[in-house]
Amino acid sequence: MQVHGKTKVLTHKIAYLIEEKNVRPWQILAITFTNKAANEMKDRIEAIVSEAAKDIWMGTFHSIGVRILRKYIDRIGYNSSFVIFDMVDQKALVKETLTELNIDDKLFSERSVMYEISNAKNDMLTPEDFEKRAGGNHRLQTISKIYYLYQDKLKRNNALDFDDIINFTIKILMENMDALEYYSEKFKYVLVDEYQDTNKAQFTLISLMAAKYGNITVVGDNDQGIYSFRGADIQNILNFEKDFPGTKVIKLEQNYRCTKNILNVANSVIKNNPKKFPKELWTENDDGAIVKVHSSDNEYEEATYMVEEINRLKREEYYKYSDFAVLYRMNTQSRPIEDIFMREGIPYKVVGGLKFLERKEIKDIIAYLRLIQNSNDNLALKRVINEPKRGIGKTSVDQIEKFAEENQISIYEALKRTEEFGLSRITEKVNGFIKIIEELKKEEGLISELIKITLDKTGYIAALKEEDTFENQNRIDNLSEFLTVAQEFEVQYAENTLANFLENLTLSSDIDSVEDADNSVTLMTLHSAKGLEFPSVFLTGMEEGVFPGYRSIGEEKELEEERRLCYVGITRAKQNLFLTSAKTRTIYGSTTCNKISRFVEEIPKEMLDGYEELKTKPMKFEDKPYEWKNTKPTFERNTSWINSLSNSTVSANVDLSKYKIGVSVYHKKFGEGVITEMEQEGDDLKLDINFTKVGHKRLMANFAGLEIV
Repeated sequence: MQVHGKTKVLTHKIAYLIEEKNVRPWQILAITFTNKAANEMKDRIEAIVSEAAKDIWMGTFHSIGVRILRKYIDRIGYNSSFVIFDMVDQKALVKETLTELNIDDKLFSERSVMYEISNAKNDMLTPEDFEKRAGGNHRLQTISKIYYLYQDKLKRNNALDFDDIINFTIKILMENMDALEYYSEKFKYVLVDEYQDTNKAQFTLISLMAAKYGNITVVGDNDQGIYSFRGADIQNILNFEKDFPGTKVIKLEQNYRCTKNILNVANSVIKNNPKKFPKELWTENDDGAIVKVHSSDNEYEEATYMVEEINRLKREEYYKYSDFAVLYRMNTQSRPIEDIFMREGIPYKVVGGLKFLERKEIKDIIAYLRLIQNSNDNLALKRVINEPKRGIGKTSVDQIEKFAEENQISIYEALKRTEEFGLSRITEKVNGFIKIIEELKKEEGLISELIKITLDKTGYIAALKEEDTFENQNRIDNLSEFLTVAQEFEVQYAENTLANFLENLTLSSDIDSVEDADNSVTLMTLHSAKGLEFPSVFLTGMEEGVFPGYRSIGEEKELEEERRLCYVGITRAKQNLFLTSAKTRTIYGSTTCNKISRFVEEIPKEMLDGYEELKTKPMKFEDKPYEWKNTKPTFERNTSWINSLSNSTVSANVDLSKYKIGVSVYHKKFGEGVITEMEQEGDDLKLDINFTKVGHKRLMANFAGLEIV
């Protein structure tokens, strides 16, 4: 038997079942973790079996779950027009819940609460289960109260979060024997990609689907299990033979991506983890370039070294910018890299920055579409009821929301009864809004046409054109691009419904949006890089305390996962691999001096170019001993590129009135943040902003290039 890569094994097995075993395409269920992987698999299978591929149920766990829920969710008290809340919506709902329960968000941040609730759902714990498990733990008891109300609010919005999709699918199958019988009979063959990344809920769903016939094929690599923080359980793949007796294990040890030198480095690192399925990867590829290791004095010099190597390979071996990827353990590591790349004119894109779908104008139009689809969606309604301005202010909306809660109805229904609770002054404006939504609900035809009509009837485009600024023109351009998104959906998907379009948007991931055609260097975290490959890779921050991180050092289980993550990073490289580190690094305002990562030390030195220099090169410290302190680096950053911009170019058309305390903004280097203080300074505003990734920054509004989100 010829050995193939993991994805090729699945695609060829599906083709074999259809062509050689006469299995009907609709009897096959194939599950992946990203839309990109699902689409690639569809294309490969279609190239072999042509039209038959269209009848295979193929998609992510979530997209498969949604298909089942659309048919059966009424059995658990939801309407089939439900919407799926993304991370931003979930955060807003948690914030509402904290306010309603009068819980201090400094003690219980939205992020930490969302993390606890998501972990509970991954372990298939209902609010009742979570409360029992909390016992006498005060913090967990408080989170259980939040979980109860959060789940209640989701239901009132006729909405689900990501974790609900799989759990509710399981609930329906386990409580409705007719549904379980239908799907377990329908899917005679179940195939799963990246099985090492499955959590308890996903394992349960797979087990239910495969229970009747037991024909299950999974591919995975126990050395690439890196998502335990999302609830993934490496034991699922390690215990597969026990869970599914009669299993045949086939090792795929040939690597088609990496050179021999890169593969040898990967093997030398991962062999330090305990093995259940020992394997030694090999390749027929050439030896290739020896892996380079380099240590700089600080993170800015580390980034400068990357620039030098990128330019060298472009000059000497004709590489393109898109052939390079910079991988790091934490998002915060990207800031100095971006600084140096901008200074040196290296085009780059950051995977995981402010995504197109998270821009204000795009979130607004999506909220309109969600409201058209599901009038119970209170979050969507509150976002757009006064966008553009209709004279329906926050005070009025708060009163309407209070009436809705007291009467256990949606805010949309409450809008129709404003005169009952003393808001007759806005009845006409509210009725105008309701009329627009009701008219839009009646629209039929293409999604792209519905978007155009929505932007017109709501007055959204007209409001942007009325205030003719560069920023507003940019928003209009983004909305035009959103029409392209809709048109591409119409071509790609046969079921051209608003519900399917919204699902497709919500269930997309960072990786789905990574385009190869864009000639720029890719910057991303190691976790985001899973499943991708690049001709040249820089694996940065190879220091104890950074990678592996401080939290994992001393914890055997966590250290093993960090080593698997390193293995994943190394094997993203096809031809050139660079392992870089810094002798001093400033993260979160603290400057530390770290020794080289144990993962580098685990590699035989003859496999590395630059190791001797790494050990002997002295650190530059201006003739004085290094002091541990919470401060900025002692070296200066080159900001001449900022000063070279004329004031008129940077500050033209910046509307200072849009900045208010509490407003969320986005900065292309620092990410998302919230304005905490403002101070007038001449014709400009000095803004204090608390950024999620990098903490507090003080910026001048005219020069910051901020976007409202």
